[in-house]
Amino acid sequence: MAETSATTGTGEPASRPRKSSWKYIGPGIVVAATGVGAGDLVATLIAGSKFGYTLMWAAVIGCVVKISLAEAAGRWHLATGRTLFDGWRSLGPWTTVYFAIYVVVWGFIYGATAMSSSALPIVALFPDGPGLKFWAIVTGLIGLAFVWFNRYAVFEKVMTVLIGIMFVVVVYVAIRVVPDVGASFAGLLPVLPDGSLLYTLGLIGGVGGTITMAAYGYWVNAKGWSNSSWMKVMRLDNRVAYITTGVFVVAMLIVGAELLHASQVALTSGDRGLVDLGKVLEDRFGAGTAKLFLVGFFATSFSSLIGVWHGVSLMFADFVERFRAPAAGAQQAEEHAGPAATERQQRSLPFRAYLLWLTFPPMTLLWLDEPFGLVIAYGVLGAFFMPFLALTLLWLLNSSRTPGEWRNGWVSNGMLALSGLLFIVLCVQQVRDLPW
Repeated sequence: MAETSATTGTGEPASRPRKSSWKYIGPGIVVAATGVGAGDLVATLIAGSKFGYTLMWAAVIGCVVKISLAEAAGRWHLATGRTLFDGWRSLGPWTTVYFAIYVVVWGFIYGATAMSSSALPIVALFPDGPGLKFWAIVTGLIGLAFVWFNRYAVFEKVMTVLIGIMFVVVVYVAIRVVPDVGASFAGLLPVLPDGSLLYTLGLIGGVGGTITMAAYGYWVNAKGWSNSSWMKVMRLDNRVAYITTGVFVVAMLIVGAELLHASQVALTSGDRGLVDLGKVLEDRFGAGTAKLFLVGFFATSFSSLIGVWHGVSLMFADFVERFRAPAAGAQQAEEHAGPAATERQQRSLPFRAYLLWLTFPPMTLLWLDEPFGLVIAYGVLGAFFMPFLALTLLWLLNSSRTPGEWRNGWVSNGMLALSGLLFIVLCVQQVRDLPW
């Protein structure tokens, strides 16, 4: 077969598979930094405080589940040259309706949550300074300006620094509490203590599992990976992302098990639980360790903020572009995917409009209790997103929309089906727990 003469920006034939190399790593770091938020770390801490090392196995399975989901999203983008939303749209108008409502309601509430979470460690570090609302607004404006004026390359570098801070701090704290190595290995055996089912499902499905998993394919395109020659590189990048996430989860389980389980210290649920942990660390190890932890807390929260500001705005820009366009064939779809399209979308009106939506309207919630109806809508729509992602990827990657070489094998089908089932159970539980 004659080799294609098409070349990439590096001058290499577009069809030649790139060797997987650490030098290419990037989008995975971004998705890991964005996906692990302060609330996820608190949920993991609470699981460790209640059940010790017993649920370590659930953290490992969760890591494998996320690798499978993100790999499927990235594989769709690279194998088809089409974006994920373009794939969703091909499944019928119901996907457009769901995503349109979801992205508007979710963005409104998430914006306030992300700003508050980023402000909490600053207030704890500088208790005599301005209050939570002031710092929440400042972090939101900084995130807005950063994403508005920078392109993906700068964004990726900053996210790499933030995840480096997160990694060092979380692992350092886990080492300081002196983990029980024997108990941690014993925790790899699947055991379900009484009352642990929901915590187990949360560990498997919750940490690092948000809309940012769907954004992974868009970051892959933004990096310059636009066809199947980058498949090996993407898979290495994705594994690095979720192994890093797994390290975070294991480290926080260790902290919960060693620092909180024995002493039966209770944390506040939600992001404020990390402020409680800062106080526990100060009592145990001194002010220096507590302040270092709060810096890591800020890196965790602020990386999620700018990650969503960038990634979900890209998805929204693509959503608007696809909505305006007629149903696209493969050639037309290629004009809406890849690095050139991503660069254009980052300068587009829909991208910047959604950035403004994430930043300014949510500031009103800093002064108001979240309206009851909005909380219900946010909870229901959010609970359905992960089953929606898993099951639509299963559909897309087993259909003629995907080239035969890159369709799901039995392992991918099994993992996506199990993921879908897991997320359906979590979805039902989340909806039941809402304050109806």
